[in-house]
Amino acid sequence: MKENEPKDMLKSAARFSIGVSILMIVLGFLAIVMPMTTGIAISILFGWIIIVSGIMHIGYAFTASGAGSFIWRLLIGVLYVAGGLYLLFNAPLTLGSLTLAVAVVFIMEGVFEIIAYFQVREFPGSGWLVFDGITAIVLGALIAYQWPSSSAWAIGTLVGVNLLFSGFTQLFFSVGVKRAISAAAH
Repeated sequence: MKENEPKDMLKSAARFSIGVSILMIVLGFLAIVMPMTTGIAISILFGWIIIVSGIMHIGYAFTASGAGSFIWRLLIGVLYVAGGLYLLFNAPLTLGSLTLAVAVVFIMEGVFEIIAYFQVREFPGSGWLVFDGITAIVLGALIAYQWPSSSAWAIGTLVGVNLLFSGFTQLFFSVGVKRAISAAAH
């Protein structure tokens, strides 16, 4: 292994991370500009995830050793598929339920970002993780407070804002790491 290979790999990872950051920023702007579309898209995605899970349960039923186990697994799979189809065909109505789930996810993300800061606090730009964590917690609290009256616009807007802040945070952190690697190489 060459001496510069680990540094080159880290630089490559930082460049990839910068690219992902820019994509997150662009998607964040789009979500803010089209909040209802974003909310419905999230509902549809959720419905598809449930449908795929149901199909996997149905496939898993065929590994059952007995008829009773097969029937229960098959029924669970069919229930998942039916529930996913319901969510898929009623995506605007699903927004209300997903609003509360998004609030919980944002709050948990914020807590984890703050915990992650303590793991990497010696790196340049790591303070942005705390900023991102606090922002995610505030956004989660705003979603929960407005629930359910503003579900139609809140999810799309707040997911967009969260993507935007997360994208900028990752961008600033990745650029800081890339600069630190470059400075260490010289």
